[in-house]
Amino acid sequence: MARICKYRKFTDAVTTHCLLEPDYGREGSEERITELCTIDGDTYVSVPDSIILPPQPEQITVEEVTLTDDLAAAIKAASPHVALINQRVVDRIRERYSVNDEIKMLRIGPSTETGAYNDWVEECRTWGRVEKEGLGL
Repeated sequence: MARICKYRKFTDAVTTHCLLEPDYGREGSEERITELCTIDGDTYVSVPDSIILPPQPEQITVEEVTLTDDLAAAIKAASPHVALINQRVVDRIRERYSVNDEIKMLRIGPSTETGAYNDWVEECRTWGRVEKEGLGL
């Protein structure tokens, strides 16, 4: 699982100070911090539970957020990562069904064909939900 944290990037005359991430050099570790989006000046990141943030520059204060429904919806709407997951769900559906096929499913009654379609779509949507949950959303 992951937690959602926020911070504000700080720009001085020379540098933009951002969140410092840990050294990812460990063998076998594939988990990474993911920058999700920026809303009203706050940058939201997904931090896997296994990652401990290193000390941050004095200009950066990282705060774990309580994810309300409204905040989750705002992050999902602004995040390119969530948009990519959503597009991949659609792409997976399109591997088997075109838009015309989907429209056809709306017009025909319950059948083996619509059952198979519904099962496939639900499998694709479940994949997307799992991916978003992995980001802490």
